[in-house]
Amino acid sequence: MNARKSFGSRPRARILHPVSLTVRRGEILGIVGESGSGKSSLGRALLRLHEPTGGRLSFDGIDITHSGEAALRPFRRRMQMIFQDPQSSLNPRHRIRTILGSGLDLAPQTPGESRSEALARTLAAVGLDSALADRFPHELSGGQRQRVGIARAIATRPEFVLADEIVSGLDVSTQAQVLALLKQLARELSLSLAFISHDLSVIRTLCDRVVVMRAGRIVEARPVADLFDAPRTAYTRQLLDAIPSPVPDPGWLERGPIDRDLAATPAG
Repeated sequence: MNARKSFGSRPRARILHPVSLTVRRGEILGIVGESGSGKSSLGRALLRLHEPTGGRLSFDGIDITHSGEAALRPFRRRMQMIFQDPQSSLNPRHRIRTILGSGLDLAPQTPGESRSEALARTLAAVGLDSALADRFPHELSGGQRQRVGIARAIATRPEFVLADEIVSGLDVSTQAQVLALLKQLARELSLSLAFISHDLSVIRTLCDRVVVMRAGRIVEARPVADLFDAPRTAYTRQLLDAIPSPVPDPGWLERGPIDRDLAATPAG
């Protein structure tokens, strides 16, 4: 990708300045930045949900910069997205089997596999029981709904998946489970995965390489370990400094519940 994006008529609002980026096959790429940095716009440009106003966007070596919807249709199966809020992105009137069914219809068929077997296989891949197929989204927990969102994305057997802030609304333990699942799926399915987040601690857990966005520009793009060990820009250092770093109380486990409560109560 070597592209830019603007919106509106004159004067045009440029949301992505010239950006050069390659997502490698099998790579988990983190895209991080503060609100308004352009990370979500970059993600949508990668999926060609936005048509670049300049530059070039290619998928597997094929130029899709200005392709119309008919020409893009074969690529839509190969490029999928996991949304931030599964509550709003899953149709509340449809059962899970229907939600996943449209993706399964687009996927290459496995010889001898029935539709129900394909559905069960897809649910199992994200750690869900096939019995959930007949439930509606509101009957599932937040973590289960997000797993359905992941299942919908992988149902078409894509090559590239964009995940946009998908763990930000989950509790910490569920976040860890979802991140572990994504890493496992990326390896097992040889997915190229772009993971958008404002949380560098999440990026560090999941990603191989990270792109740091600021004001519509890429200010740093490096392997995760290198970036965390030696950030090259002041902006990246500021993002790293903002990661919470609590200092544990070594005596917490030794104290009883009453003592802990007293220790946490401010003196009056």
